[in-house]
Amino acid sequence: MTEDLSANKVNPHVTAYIENAGAQQEMMQAIRQLIHESVPNATEEFKWSRPVFRSDKDFAYLKTAKGYVSLGFFNFQKLNDTQNLLQGTGKDMRHIKIKSIADINSQLLQEWFKAASV
Repeated sequence: MTEDLSANKVNPHVTAYIENAGAQQEMMQAIRQLIHESVPNATEEFKWSRPVFRSDKDFAYLKTAKGYVSLGFFNFQKLNDTQNLLQGTGKDMRHIKIKSIADINSQLLQEWFKAASV
């Protein structure tokens, strides 16, 4: 399932952030695409100096870091994390570190995006 990201689905600030992500650009673009394929009504915002994705409420964010992309989830309790991949100690948020395009588990992330967005 491949969906072109139309101009009305993308936020220019998010696009600029991804374009300036250096080595993480390809990973971030792939995750962005996966979010929009998984949650067709997802919109993008730029908050807290990072891309934030929302449906009725914020459900995920992307952040560049040295050597990886941090993919965060709001309301992580909704996610079925049987492999204990989520990291962090926040009350409502957890994240995973994606170090290469090969680390993107599309099937798992699609499930998580759908669960987190409702």
